[in-house]
Amino acid sequence: MKNLISILDLNKKEILNLVKLAKDIKKNPKKYQNKLYKKILLTFFALPSLRTELSFDTAMFQMGGEVIDYHSETSPWAKGKESITDVAKVVSRYCDVVMIRMNEHEEFVKFAKNSKIPVINGLTSMEHPCQILSDMLTIYEKKKKINKLAYFGDSNNNVTHSLIYLCALFGIKIAICCPNKKEFMPNEIVLKNAKKLKTNILITQNIKKAAENSDVLYTDSWMSYRIPKSQYRKRVKILNKYQVNKKVISYAKKDFIFMHCLPATRGEEVSKDVIDGKHSVVFDQVENRLHMQKAILLRLVK
Repeated sequence: MKNLISILDLNKKEILNLVKLAKDIKKNPKKYQNKLYKKILLTFFALPSLRTELSFDTAMFQMGGEVIDYHSETSPWAKGKESITDVAKVVSRYCDVVMIRMNEHEEFVKFAKNSKIPVINGLTSMEHPCQILSDMLTIYEKKKKINKLAYFGDSNNNVTHSLIYLCALFGIKIAICCPNKKEFMPNEIVLKNAKKLKTNILITQNIKKAAENSDVLYTDSWMSYRIPKSQYRKRVKILNKYQVNKKVISYAKKDFIFMHCLPATRGEEVSKDVIDGKHSVVFDQVENRLHMQKAILLRLVK
């Protein structure tokens, strides 16, 4: 594991090993409190963050390391004054590992190719591997094994793409329930890759068909960072029928879990009674970001 750019950088065994390590870290945090002593993590944010920034910062501090948080408003790179290849080479001379959160996936890949230190994808337009690896930890804690995961709403986003890849690697059936319009459908490249992996994937507009016999129901915001505010009313009108609510959960297995990577807007992508109900594990997902970030850092930083 040189970098973490995509879920596809890992195989099933490697993901299970990360889950196993994260579970041990969660159970025995003192055992790992000095594992990254004097190591330096640079976190670069070109997009807003709460959970990603706090979980990585806390992970490093609790393992004895140091963090440099760097935001785009002060960066010559983000202002077009310095090439991303030069920035990667500079950062490599100062730090031990870098986590980047930015929209342009190809720019992120370019950084990784020019970096001499491990690079972690903290979110791009294409994938959100740290979130989905953390989600796998939560799934194993709650369900041990699942056969079907159903995702509802806008599916042209990083969370959906990483979920598709995860399900492909684990042989989990995934149902994507979204409008039959290109702007809401998973990226074509992701679908082609999923096809090569022989993923058991269903893309449908039928809510019952998607939710039926699901172990996990998952949704995300209808207004991700890349969406202009001017699109809000139009998107809400189109996506309203894909809200995860009482009707949707009635089709799932009785012991299903509800997942959301947050931030959530109650009354839009999910009803309040579902996200705050007994099947919701959204704040367990939040906590597990910390334990999985620690596992990722330990696997990458030698």
